[in-house]
Amino acid sequence: MRSYLGLLVGPGIDIAVYLLAVGVFAQSPEHAQTLSFGAAIVCAYLPWLRSRPETRARGRTVSLVLQVAAVTMLVFFVRSGALTWLTGSWELPGQAAIVIAAVVTRLMVVPGYAYCASYDWRLGSGAGWQTGAIGLVIVAAALRLVYSGRVELLPEETYYWNYARHLDIGYLDHPPMVAWLIRAGTQVFGNGEFGVRIGALCSGAIATFFTYRLTRNLFGRPSALVAVVLVQTLPFFFLAGMLMTPDAPLTAAWAASLFYLERALVAGRRAAWWGAGLCLGIGLLSKYTIALVAISALIFALIDPKARQWLRRPEPYGAALLALAVFSPVIVWNARNEWASFLFQTSHRLADRPQFALHKLVASALVLLTPTGFAAAALALTRGPSEPESAPGEEGPRRAWRFLQVATLTPLTVFVVFSFRHEVKLDWTGAPWVAVVPLLACGIVESVRGVAAGFRSFLRRTWGPTLLVLLLIYGAGLYDLTWGVPGVGYGRHAELVPIGWRELGGQIDRIAQSAATETGRAPLVVGMDRYAIASELAFYAPDQASGVARTSSGHLFGQVGLMYERWFPPADEAGRDLLLVAWSRAELTPDRVASAVDRLGPIQEGVLTRGDDIIRRYYYRFAYGYHGVAE
Repeated sequence: MRSYLGLLVGPGIDIAVYLLAVGVFAQSPEHAQTLSFGAAIVCAYLPWLRSRPETRARGRTVSLVLQVAAVTMLVFFVRSGALTWLTGSWELPGQAAIVIAAVVTRLMVVPGYAYCASYDWRLGSGAGWQTGAIGLVIVAAALRLVYSGRVELLPEETYYWNYARHLDIGYLDHPPMVAWLIRAGTQVFGNGEFGVRIGALCSGAIATFFTYRLTRNLFGRPSALVAVVLVQTLPFFFLAGMLMTPDAPLTAAWAASLFYLERALVAGRRAAWWGAGLCLGIGLLSKYTIALVAISALIFALIDPKARQWLRRPEPYGAALLALAVFSPVIVWNARNEWASFLFQTSHRLADRPQFALHKLVASALVLLTPTGFAAAALALTRGPSEPESAPGEEGPRRAWRFLQVATLTPLTVFVVFSFRHEVKLDWTGAPWVAVVPLLACGIVESVRGVAAGFRSFLRRTWGPTLLVLLLIYGAGLYDLTWGVPGVGYGRHAELVPIGWRELGGQIDRIAQSAATETGRAPLVVGMDRYAIASELAFYAPDQASGVARTSSGHLFGQVGLMYERWFPPADEAGRDLLLVAWSRAELTPDRVASAVDRLGPIQEGVLTRGDDIIRRYYYRFAYGYHGVAE
């Protein structure tokens, strides 16, 4: 009875310590909620855990201590995100927000601790593993939800937000789906971080749904649940389900396309072709690389006797026409703009300076999948299923494995060949890994059944710790970006970290307003890079509509500006006064800057801070009488 009484007063201790710390000792909300969480854990929840019969029977093993520590930290990260979301996005007073945060803590800690006392969890094995898997999925989803509206946007996200402010059916460097999703999200939830990212959250849910169904069809429900855990926690999928970039809708469309193509090519369902055509079209509206899924399907149809029969049927060709019809707005935009986007993604990339980048491609796979996932993927793709006759599935696991193998290796082969002479980007191999997730899940479940031994069995045992560590890393990173961790710096390239942009937007707005008051002319704010500074300044301007209209990029001085070259043609800005913003003095002093204007003001320095810590310094100067760079 005493232990349950202590459990009931846990939220009370949490709330009381927070109010005392804020009201009496004048602690910051950050420090106060940390103290109140620690007090509740030590005074209520840990005594309850120690009193449980399961805990006494198990003893204080190292495994139990580590599990409890992991659960405690994950709850703290989710609770901290919920608190800052409630006080920031929802503008609740701290006294009300801490009540909700204390309840969230109670609802997560109790089942988490009870699970630790009862089970020694491993993914895919042991009593209660499915409950543990669902817990991981809930934590991953909760972290993305509560922090998506509070972590500042990355430069890429604000650039695509500017897409949405210049709504169109096509753009130079990407198709329009990312802009359409952002426009829809901001229309409903406002022009804040959550409004921008809600499309990514929904895309992540869609990708998870179709990955589950694909895996269930091929390998059964246990593998499907494992696949959901993987697609929620592996680095690429976790980030693609939160950050609003073209990879978010692309990944959802990739998973859906694979599901319908498997139903058509492996299961022989005629109606599935129309779903495949629709999803491929939506994928093409997201990112052109999904065309590699169609190529994979064709290769599988050529090498698989049963699937080859579809080449003599009308359905695949009808699906291709449907995909083209959905994709037609981009074709129309390109036709009206001298095929600019198609050329940008093909001949322009091939014309880049030759360089060997295979090692970067391999490194990106290790980051996106983790070393455990990369090794398991290599094994699954080369060895195939261990029990070709006994695994679930309408057509048997051998054809299923071949379908997924082709769907994975076809795009990877293209990227490998490309990397021999060209630069590659971190996210390029991300969406194609959707096809390997069912194989990873099947491998984990097979090893549990005793089918796999040796290295496969070792990999299966490492999955649990790997996924827990990943969630702890995500939680700690998101916490640092939102609340800040004392003693943790910002690195040499703080401009790549989503911290300080809101302050920069406010400072530059005040500088520009002051200049407009003095001269009677509002300056055009110019970020001296491709798009990052301009996009962030537009989004974090106090008046976003004004920020979008008055913020341009370094293309005015001969640099690459991507869509800014079309939104702000240099000829249209002739005679304007400019406020140049850069991360270094050197970016404000080249000859091309001086030659493009009548005169330059002095270089001045600004500082971005968080609390007492300096995030980084920036530099700005005024330029008067812009007339353009000489050709």
